[in-house]
Amino acid sequence: MSASPRAGSASATSTSADTAARLDPVEVAAGLIRCPSVTPEEGGALDLLQSLLEPMGFACHRLRFEAEGTPAIDNLYARRGTEAPHLCFAGHTDVVPVGDAAAWSKGPFDGTVADDRLWGRGAADMKGGIAAFVAAVDRYLASGEGRGSISLLITGDEEGPAVNGTTKVLDWMEANGEIPDMCIVGEPTNPTAMGDMMKIGRRGSFTGRLTVHGTQGHVAYPHLAENPVHGLIRLLEPFAHGTLDEGTAHFPPTTMSVTTIDVGNPANNVIPAEARATFNVRFNDAHSSASLEKMFRDSFDQKGVRYDMETECSGESFVTEPGALSDMISEASFAVTGRQPELSTTGGTSDARFIKRLCPVVEFGLVGQTMHKVDEHVAVADIRTLTDIYAAVLDRALGG
Repeated sequence: MSASPRAGSASATSTSADTAARLDPVEVAAGLIRCPSVTPEEGGALDLLQSLLEPMGFACHRLRFEAEGTPAIDNLYARRGTEAPHLCFAGHTDVVPVGDAAAWSKGPFDGTVADDRLWGRGAADMKGGIAAFVAAVDRYLASGEGRGSISLLITGDEEGPAVNGTTKVLDWMEANGEIPDMCIVGEPTNPTAMGDMMKIGRRGSFTGRLTVHGTQGHVAYPHLAENPVHGLIRLLEPFAHGTLDEGTAHFPPTTMSVTTIDVGNPANNVIPAEARATFNVRFNDAHSSASLEKMFRDSFDQKGVRYDMETECSGESFVTEPGALSDMISEASFAVTGRQPELSTTGGTSDARFIKRLCPVVEFGLVGQTMHKVDEHVAVADIRTLTDIYAAVLDRALGG
């Protein structure tokens, strides 16, 4: 890092009297950005976090997992305290590739602060969120210890296959009695301003890969062939309206989208032998991957079409019912920003889909408008605001 992550002036944050002893979340975030941790590389990001957490009294465990066909991943689990309640913060230091580096106006791994913004890959997703939590913990401890314990589950595999990261750390935690009472995932959840939204659940993601079999032939003699493209259309047509239900109490309608149709036939006078399509369903808690597979197969089987279908589910839908955890975050957000976040289940998947098997989990982080984009950046003020909110959550969860 080019500068100490400790704040050097009273302007670094706005609430603690012990400014000189407090971590500056913007400097911590900039330091993390300077670690080129594109999945699956650790890039020094976990080393930096460990160097900040151990002086605070955290016991740090570096957990490296690998599996055949997937890259080995470094992860970090750190805990301070042993008593309940146990608040866990989960996040990832891995980032997506930068794409065309020449298209960036600031170096993607420079961690530049300019125009009241912090620039770099991971600023929004989600090194800024991790930095805010670490700085909030530092502030909380400086103000006098409360009760319970704090942990951080930081993976390097969220943007990748998600095989050797959070899922295996959770297995390790379970085997070692490290079961949190609640968890906050620091993904960027706010659409436009801090305090807009928290995620209390996520839709599931189900993918079907269809192959329809036909009989090749001349287009002038279609009765001598069997057109798989027509068969594919018959299978998919009942779902072409795009929604499968009207939504549930906490979720929008389940959606189905065809993402590709592939025939690979360059000739305009040949009926092909096969046609393929892939579709994805983002589903609410009215469905499961098993019920969706049955629904599609039952429908397809009625069409008299020869087909094969492979399916996969990257995560089932889940929801953490509104309660103590979401209330604490809402109260903390309102105290800092004057806004109570909308309780949402929109967006893609996150590692919260794994954590929900151990404890209630809610996502709350920075504004995500630039995540995964060229010139990813976040407002410096938002990082400081998120630090204030996380500190207020710690006070509510563990006592000040």
